[in-house]
This record gives sequence, structure tokens and C-alpha cells, in this order.
Amino acid sequence: MPDNIPDFDRSKSLQALDGADWGEPTFHSHVVTESHRLHRTPLRDFNVADLSLMIGQQIGLQYLLPIALERLSADPLAEGDYYPGDLLASVLRADSRFLVASPALRSEVARIAELAFSLLPTLDQLDRETTRDALTDARDIFQKAEYFAQHGRA
Repeated sequence: MPDNIPDFDRSKSLQALDGADWGEPTFHSHVVTESHRLHRTPLRDFNVADLSLMIGQQIGLQYLLPIALERLSADPLAEGDYYPGDLLASVLRADSRFLVASPALRSEVARIAELAFSLLPTLDQLDRETTRDALTDARDIFQKAEYFAQHGRA
């Protein structure tokens, strides 16, 4: 991980860190219910699927992206609930404004993505195809954000 990534207390929840109590969910879907539960969960207790869900919902990126990148540095194809690399796909799709404002994170995401693509041949055929397609789509989104960031239109 780059040295200039901020550190924070991982024994705290997003609720404690951002100071916003969401209360109880008013809409009962899996995503809403889980997002509310995870908002109150200490960050140190997040698993890969939790990170993928919350990052996919663009929640707590300043805290969750550095944690996700630590996990991805150890395993670029870390799998949550769906397919190898689903955490990386969520990270690649993260809000481009956040990544543009965090060049160290953006650089680390790009490095890990390249490593993940080099690991695709180690997967069985079905996982390889699913992961390749998902990561290719996500990387395209990430690269478009990179282009617009470099041209002042993020």
C-alpha cells in the first residue's frame, strides 16, 4: 500500500467515523438491510463480501477502499459472494471523483488490476470467463474516469 494512505481506527464503525446514525432501514431489501447493518459494524470485522457490497453502494469509500486494497494486495482475485475478483470489480467501479482526488489509491487500484488480469489463467474456464468479463467492464469504467481526470472532467 502507498505510504500516504490515511490511517483510521478500524475498531470503529462507519457510523462512528462519519457521525451519522442511519437508524433502522425503512425499505426491506437485502442491500438496504445489509448496508444499515454494516454501517454499524466495526471495520475490522468486514469480510470481502461486506467490502464489495458497501463499495458497490459508494458508502464509506474513504475508509473501505484502503481496507479493500490491503485485501486485494494479498489476493487480487479476492472473492466475496459472486465470483473471483468481485471485490476488485467493485473497487474499479468506485466513484471516480473519489479516486481522482486520491492519486495514491488510484495508482494502487491500477497496479492491482493489472496483476489480477495476469492471474486469470490460474482460474478454471467458467470462473476465468466470468471474472475476465466483469473485470474488463469494470476496468473500462475505471479507465474512462482516468481519462476524464487527466483532462479535467471528472
